[in-house]
Amino acid sequence: MWPFEEALLPCLDCTVPAPIGWGLPEKRVTKLRATNATRGTVLADRADIADTSAKRRTGLLKHSGLASGEGLWIVPCEGVHTFFMKFPIDVVFLNRKRKVLKVRTNMGRGRIALSLRAHSVLELPAGRLAETGTQAGDQLELEKYGE
Repeated sequence: MWPFEEALLPCLDCTVPAPIGWGLPEKRVTKLRATNATRGTVLADRADIADTSAKRRTGLLKHSGLASGEGLWIVPCEGVHTFFMKFPIDVVFLNRKRKVLKVRTNMGRGRIALSLRAHSVLELPAGRLAETGTQAGDQLELEKYGE
C-alpha cells in the first residue's frame, strides 16, 4: 500500500458527485451561452464545453444530433473532423479574443476543417450560422454557467 493512498480524494474536475459525507461540494455541469455581439444573435444557449483531452477526443462522435441551442465549444483546438459523425454541423473557428476567424457551414461526414490561427472551435447544428448571419470578423461572447 502506498503511503499516500489514504489521503486520496476524488478528482474535483469530474462530473460524478462526491459520495455523501465526504464534505465536498457536488460538481455542477457547466454549460456555455454563445452570443454574436456583432449581430446581436444567440448561437447556442446550452453548449457543452470540451476542455479536457478526453472530451476533445470524443467531441460529438457519440451524439446522434444537435438540437437548436446546443453545441460544443472545443478549447484549445485548431481543427476538427467529421469522420464517423452521424449528422452535419456548422463550425466556427475563434481566436483567443473570441473573434471569428473562419466559418465552415453544413460540414458533412468525412470532412476536415483547419485554421492554424484558431484557439478554439464552436460546433453548432447545421444551418445555425446562416440563421444568425455569423461570418468571419464577427465578435462572439462566451458565457459559462452552471446548470
